[in-house]
Amino acid sequence: MTDILKIGSPEMVVGLRRNKRAKRLTLRVSSVDGKPVLTLPPRVTLRAAQDFLMRQEKWLRERLSDAPTRVKVDIGVIIPFCGEKLVISQHSKTRTVLAPGHIVVSANKHAGKSVSAFLKSRARLAATEHAQKYAAILGHEFNRISIRDPRSRWGSCSTEGNLMFSWRLVLAPEKVLEYVVAHEIAHLAEMNHSAAFWQTVAGLMPEYNQFQKWLKLNGATLHRLDFNAALTRPQNVIT
Repeated sequence: MTDILKIGSPEMVVGLRRNKRAKRLTLRVSSVDGKPVLTLPPRVTLRAAQDFLMRQEKWLRERLSDAPTRVKVDIGVIIPFCGEKLVISQHSKTRTVLAPGHIVVSANKHAGKSVSAFLKSRARLAATEHAQKYAAILGHEFNRISIRDPRSRWGSCSTEGNLMFSWRLVLAPEKVLEYVVAHEIAHLAEMNHSAAFWQTVAGLMPEYNQFQKWLKLNGATLHRLDFNAALTRPQNVIT
C-alpha cells in the first residue's frame, strides 16, 4: 500500500500504518521526530484516509507547529556525548576522533554520517563491556549484540539471548547506557517485567531508578538529532 498521503498547502506529508487490531483511524504526531502518522484499520480505503486527514488539517497544522524541531548534525553543531557537550569540527585527516570539547571529522566526508558511525562504534564497545560485566555477575551468558537505531525502545533481549541496543544511548550520560544494558541482561534471568525482574535489575544496579527516569524525561531529545544533514564545505579545518 502507499506509505504516505499528502494534504493541504503548504503540503503536509503523513505516514500511513496499517494495524490489524485498529478499530478506528488514529492520527498522531511523534514526540520523537515530530512526524505525523495515521494508523488505519484493515478495511479503511486510502480515499477514506485522505478525507479524514482533510477534516483534521487544522488540528494537524497546530500540532506540527508545536512539534519538536529536528537538529541537523553538521559542522559547528553541539551534540551531547556521554554527559558532555561537544562541538563538531573538521580536520584534514581521514578518521573521526575525539579532542577536548570536540568531535573532529574529516573535511572530505559527510559530517553527520561520520559522527553517527563514530557513535555506533563507541556504543558497541560500551554495551559489550557492560554486558560482559553484568552477565558474569548474574551467572548467565548472552549470545550476540547488535547496535541499531529503533524509535520505540532502547534495548531488547530475545529468548535466544541476543541483545540489541540503540546507539543513541551514547548521547546520554554514561550511566544511562549502563542501566539499559543491566536491564536487558536481567532479562536473561527473567523474561518479563515482574517484581522478580526488577529485583534482579536492582541487584545489578541499585541506583537504576534515576537513570530510568532520565530516559523517560529526556530520551525523546536524543532522537531529534538528524545525522543525515547535507555535506558541509570544508571550513576552519584543523590540520
